[in-house]
Amino acid sequence: QVQLEESGGGLVQAGGSLRLSCTAPGPVFKTRAMGWFRQTPGKEREFVASIGSNAAKLFYSDSVKGRFTVSRDNAENTLYLQMNSLKPEDTALYYCARSVAGEIRFQERDYDYWGQGTQVTVSS
Repeated sequence: QVQLEESGGGLVQAGGSLRLSCTAPGPVFKTRAMGWFRQTPGKEREFVASIGSNAAKLFYSDSVKGRFTVSRDNAENTLYLQMNSLKPEDTALYYCARSVAGEIRFQERDYDYWGQGTQVTVSS
């Protein structure tokens, strides 16, 4: 079994910043694209960002483009999401996920393992 662990969530005022982290044990991490998704109560889980196995390609949803940055440290098996200029609509439970391939993916069905999520709350 693969266990993903997210951390770094919290309460922040609009305009503030947070950095989320995700650890994914095992050698397979280095060969897979990774992604971030988020979900609010009563809504479908939505794609946020994805990064290729070698970090050569990045992909963001239009809602976070220019404000969020996804990165990874393959030597430490860690994925990051730097979130700047946060807005109240960014409030959600954020999930880290491992893709089934090395190329970037943005659909839920392209990911085989998920973390339990870390809560991000942005006040007005």
